[in-house]
Amino acid sequence: MSTVPVEYFLIVAAVLFVVGAVGFLLRRNLLVLLMSIELMLNSVNLTLVAYNRLHAANHAGQNLAFFVIAVAAAEAAVGLAIVLAFFRVRKTIHSDEANLLKN
Repeated sequence: MSTVPVEYFLIVAAVLFVVGAVGFLLRRNLLVLLMSIELMLNSVNLTLVAYNRLHAANHAGQNLAFFVIAVAAAEAAVGLAIVLAFFRVRKTIHSDEANLLKN
């Protein structure tokens, strides 16, 4: 049985991170921004698990990946709450209008 080299996982993680970063920098929709952040966090998780697979005796990479998943879940909940509050005030979810929250 052949195994997939760690380099392949790192290439996929790099592509995911670049797609997330480009999505975050170019789009103005708040929901797309949140999804781009999640994509970047998942690419970091893939990197952590790939290096953990390389060093099988130590499970620190998987433990840190679980911590990142928990932080990402909390970030998604808080981010969606902010987006909903912003939509109720401005009736839009474009990040360009976020500076208009003042009275």
